[in-house]
Amino acid sequence: MNAEVLLMFVLGVNRAYLYTYPEREFIAEEETRYDEVLAQRATGMPSQYITGHQEFWGLDFVVSPAVLIPRPETEHLVETVLELAHGMTRPKVIDVGTGSGCIALALAHELRDADIWAVDLSAEALEIARANAARLQLDGRVRFVHSNILEALANTHDFDLVVSNPPYVGFGEADKVQKSVRDFEPQVAVFAGEQGLDVIRPLIEQSHRALKPGGWLAMEIGYSMRDAVVNLLNLTMWDEVRVVPDLQGIPRVVAGRKKATGPSLGSANL
Repeated sequence: MNAEVLLMFVLGVNRAYLYTYPEREFIAEEETRYDEVLAQRATGMPSQYITGHQEFWGLDFVVSPAVLIPRPETEHLVETVLELAHGMTRPKVIDVGTGSGCIALALAHELRDADIWAVDLSAEALEIARANAARLQLDGRVRFVHSNILEALANTHDFDLVVSNPPYVGFGEADKVQKSVRDFEPQVAVFAGEQGLDVIRPLIEQSHRALKPGGWLAMEIGYSMRDAVVNLLNLTMWDEVRVVPDLQGIPRVVAGRKKATGPSLGSANL
């Protein structure tokens, strides 16, 4: 499959063309270029970084080594947020650690009346996200802010939804991560301390301040993090905590609602 993707990239054609014209031969320049991209792929570089593109939520995103490659599993996070936003009027939504902008722009594409914000610590990642917004003709729909988690918006308390695919791999689990991820994807977007919780902890705290009462936090988690993350959602501050599995039954998304009233215990739909 990678060879086919790279071949389409070098020739500038789609898959239908490859199968319609199997007799098509390289010209010299194409053969040289194909050898070059194969050599890049042989180093372990992901094909998405070679072609500069990755599909997510049916949309085509530009990607570079400055941003995490969007993955199909993260579409579960988008689906969860769309369910939570159902029935809201002009919801105010913020994507924390936007990277390529894939989550924020997928939500902007689906929630036409929403006020979408997106933040990232990396200025280079924000450039990629802005470029994707312009390419998808959604640049008027999303506001991009340079921020470490939600620190730049510390005085904002009226979001309906905070969504994030934060770094959640612990340094102790580095050997379980694919070599291509360790070697080529931005480490700041992958690893978060020894237990993988060094971003999730402040994300939960800062999201509670940024959300209006009754607002929701939804975040992607690692395959073994369910209990640790749920335990961080203090039931005196959050309720309706829920865990959403992926298609393999692995816990993929954790969501919690900021309590609208006092400190009575809420329910947990786990």
